[in-house]
Amino acid sequence: MTTTTLAVLVPLLPFLGAAAGLLLGRTAPGFVRPLAVLPTLTALVLAVLVAVRQGGNQAVDAATELTPTGSIPIELALHIDGFAALVAVLVGLVASCVQIYSTGYLRDDPRYPSYAALVSLFTSAMLLVVYSGDLIVLLVGWEIMGICSYFLVGHYWETPEARAASIKAFLVTKLGDVPFLIGLFALATDAGSFRITKVLGTVASGGLDHPTLIALLLLAGVAGKSAQFPLHTWLPDAMAGPTPVSALIHAATMVAAGVYFIARLLPVFQASSAAMVVLAVMAAVTMAGSGLAALAQDDIKRVLAYSTIGQLGYMTGALAVGDRGAAVFHLLSHGAFKALLFLAAGVIIHASGTNSLAAMSRMKDLRTRVPDAYWTMTVALLALTAIPPFSGFFSKEAVLGAAEHVATGHTEHAPGAAGWIVLVAGLVSAVLTAAYATRLWLLAFRGQGVEAPDHGRQPLTMTVVLWVLAVPSLAFGLAYGPLPDWFDGRDLTPVLTTSVLGTGLALVGVIVTYGAWKHTSAMAAQIPVGAVAAHPDADAGLVEAEAIASHAPAYGDAAYTPDPADPGRLLLGPLHRHAAVGFHLDAVYTALFVRPVQAGAALVRFLDREVVDTYVRGAGALPRWLGEAVRRAQTGNLQTYVSALLAGTVVLVVAALLVATGA
Repeated sequence: MTTTTLAVLVPLLPFLGAAAGLLLGRTAPGFVRPLAVLPTLTALVLAVLVAVRQGGNQAVDAATELTPTGSIPIELALHIDGFAALVAVLVGLVASCVQIYSTGYLRDDPRYPSYAALVSLFTSAMLLVVYSGDLIVLLVGWEIMGICSYFLVGHYWETPEARAASIKAFLVTKLGDVPFLIGLFALATDAGSFRITKVLGTVASGGLDHPTLIALLLLAGVAGKSAQFPLHTWLPDAMAGPTPVSALIHAATMVAAGVYFIARLLPVFQASSAAMVVLAVMAAVTMAGSGLAALAQDDIKRVLAYSTIGQLGYMTGALAVGDRGAAVFHLLSHGAFKALLFLAAGVIIHASGTNSLAAMSRMKDLRTRVPDAYWTMTVALLALTAIPPFSGFFSKEAVLGAAEHVATGHTEHAPGAAGWIVLVAGLVSAVLTAAYATRLWLLAFRGQGVEAPDHGRQPLTMTVVLWVLAVPSLAFGLAYGPLPDWFDGRDLTPVLTTSVLGTGLALVGVIVTYGAWKHTSAMAAQIPVGAVAAHPDADAGLVEAEAIASHAPAYGDAAYTPDPADPGRLLLGPLHRHAAVGFHLDAVYTALFVRPVQAGAALVRFLDREVVDTYVRGAGALPRWLGEAVRRAQTGNLQTYVSALLAGTVVLVVAALLVATGA
């Protein structure tokens, strides 16, 4: 079987599994789980075979015209280079783990058949984006992921949080997709083709007429899909969906699609220095802002959501300095440990007896109750913190090394300003990442909250997946040696300067957070029982009370009381209140967009009801009044009719005489 045939089967098998699962979900429920797991696992095996055959050599290209357009053709094309081959393996691995994990996590969910089918369709759409060599076909996968995320985030549609989150995710990403679509058409117009190879050839020959405009339009779509500032606000709210969905979205699909798109079309962005600087600023703001916000969240999944936003900022930062090798290296590394973090959080949530949210301030004694989650999440958090030799150290160091290379003027692939912006923001984010990762570990596994009821041991399918993902989280970073064959020959060996700086700052973040936790724990121990609310730091977390109130009974009481031992409040001080609500960006959007749209809608409604409808009602009322008058004249009395006839005759005679006299 040829490499092209294998590559076609990779996205096709999950799609067929999704279709079969939807058709047989009600009539043959026993086939639902095999149809969810086996096609995805087979796609993973085939993706590995494609990667081995591609081997980092010349890209595999194949195309056939999909439909004649009369102008720019649309082609069903494959373009599989080293990046595509490895990213497809990541997608297949994470999707397979999520499907296997979900068989246990959602074993009693009546909507599991539709859920599993949508996960398979989600996987198929991402694989289509990864392998596609035509921008229109890529756009199809791009949009299918958007609608799948809408349904999966809203899986628990009975809850208002899930309904609101699914709508918000759909609308915010569509807000970016509109300029993205315009940018794709503008790019194809300049290049004369939607084929990626021809577009890149046009860029290499200097044939783009509007590089800055095209790049900025495309960046809007990337910001929405990959949750980058300022279109990142949908991702933390999307945690209202099932935890395995969060793992899939954050690790291998949806948000990874935007980063992968820039990596694939990086020369288009490099054709505009202004676009590269804008990308660097976007990455820097995203990294710093998300790190601060993560340090103030109480729900474990929202911490991880803001963490994803920040790590995606590292990837876009690497692209801003022109190094797609470092960006995709971190994408692969992050995919493994972030999937592990979410699935381990799912075990914690399962043990706590809630559907989606778990407040860290309420956790107690989880080390002994969920040992698999404890050990594997520790590995994943060390990888996230970028402590050597865990995978996150090598991939994050590749990003910092690339930024330092550009900042010091050793390359002309990107403006020096972009290098400095990414380098400084990356180092600041290293401290923040270590701080919120340490805080999460301390509150989740060493917290003294309210002990949740014991909901029994987790299914084996959930715990096995954790250990499978722990392997790449620990060891994948060591693959930086052979990976350059897939990454344009880019040397991914850690650089001494940035390695020391990055690791040193991460350790500072760990130590400072641990010290703050010890200090706040000592202070909390001195507070009398029942007097927590009187503690000077006690009201700092009340801004999150509404977000978790509906889940509070699972932790023993319905009233939310913030944990006075939370080091995040001490570290952030007065900034905590603002960071906990994402620096009020949703409020800004409400003031700038939501309220004006609502006001415009109210005005249109008023004009339609009071002006347009008035004319319509008037047009109907006048004939009705005339008819009413005529109806009243029809009394049926013959004497009345004769009298009216005589009176009319008299009037006519008098009028005729007057006219004659006047003449």
